Amino acid sequence: MDIVLYSDDINLLSYWEKSFKEKSTVLDDIDELKSLKNSVIIINYSAFNSNQKEIIETLNDSMNLLLVLHRVPNIKTAKEVLSFGAKGYGNAMMREHFLHSAVETMKEGMVWLHPEFTSELIMQIPNKQEKDSSLLDSLSKREKAVALLLKDGDTYKRVGEKLEITPRTVKAHAQGIYKKLEIKDRLALALLLK
Repeated sequence: MDIVLYSDDINLLSYWEKSFKEKSTVLDDIDELKSLKNSVIIINYSAFNSNQKEIIETLNDSMNLLLVLHRVPNIKTAKEVLSFGAKGYGNAMMREHFLHSAVETMKEGMVWLHPEFTSELIMQIPNKQEKDSSLLDSLSKREKAVALLLKDGDTYKRVGEKLEITPRTVKAHAQGIYKKLEIKDRLALALLLK
């Protein structure tokens, strides 16, 4: 899939282009953007000019994957653009590895949110009155500890600090947890365990 960049902010376009090197195309015409098919489109939220829903739905109808980036991201806007069909939402100036992670996650058929937003959404999920403790029986002792912290909304970094392990080790445990529990991400883990 081609990566297409669209923004009303030349500085953002320059930043995104550097992140994707020569693997991306920049468009500056909204009608040309709407004619794309089967592309990953990275768009700045302010470029919508108040018709977000229509543009997102049009791009979705053509089998595009849309990552909406915002200079001042917030959970309300995240929920809004995701409800319209965007496959990702985050900070317009996030680090290059987050940009690449977002694109890869969307290509795998999942939704991508900046980790802090995922944590915020997880914390909004109410706890169940009765918990099924057998759900974690297939996990190792360390995986159980990681799972219980992740379900409460902790990031990989925060879990690592609490368990005195690296975020990379937490991520490896998390991937094992997701595989064993047949889920895809932290949000699904929270929904399963809360």
